Amino acid sequence: MADRPRMKGADFAPAPPSGEFSIHKIYVKDISFETPHSPSIFSTEWTPDADVNLRTRVTQLDAGRYEITLSITATVEVGEHTAFLAEVQQAGIFGIVGLTSDELESVTGAYCPAILYPYAREVVSDLVMRGGFPPFVLSPVDFDTLFEHQRAQRTAGAGDTDGG
Repeated sequence: MADRPRMKGADFAPAPPSGEFSIHKIYVKDISFETPHSPSIFSTEWTPDADVNLRTRVTQLDAGRYEITLSITATVEVGEHTAFLAEVQQAGIFGIVGLTSDELESVTGAYCPAILYPYAREVVSDLVMRGGFPPFVLSPVDFDTLFEHQRAQRTAGAGDTDGG
């Protein structure tokens, strides 16, 4: 069978660098959903304004095992009232060995969150629908670009220590 050409963008998460990588467990660590202005919010004209924040946390469990937690907070307001606040912490335990410190930082800061994101995205969508609201679909996220941007900011901040 001939190799089929790969479509650009077909893979949401690139392959990790050399070394060993494995997924031990993916799970929901914490969920919160609030509708502070229900039921009156349901009779309001639905003109939502959404704010979505992403955060990651890396915890080394032992040699070669890391817990990566992707936190998503979605706040939707209609007018001056909060329609809903959805918070999800999607976590995974990953086996990662044989990488340089730069590779490890990239894998835990971009590759692993990219693996967790579709799971978290589904949980947020399900929470919102179960809360009685119209579908809320989070856009795809380029974790590699976000990670490189954060790395550049850290580097620029470290080089700006002379007060100039």
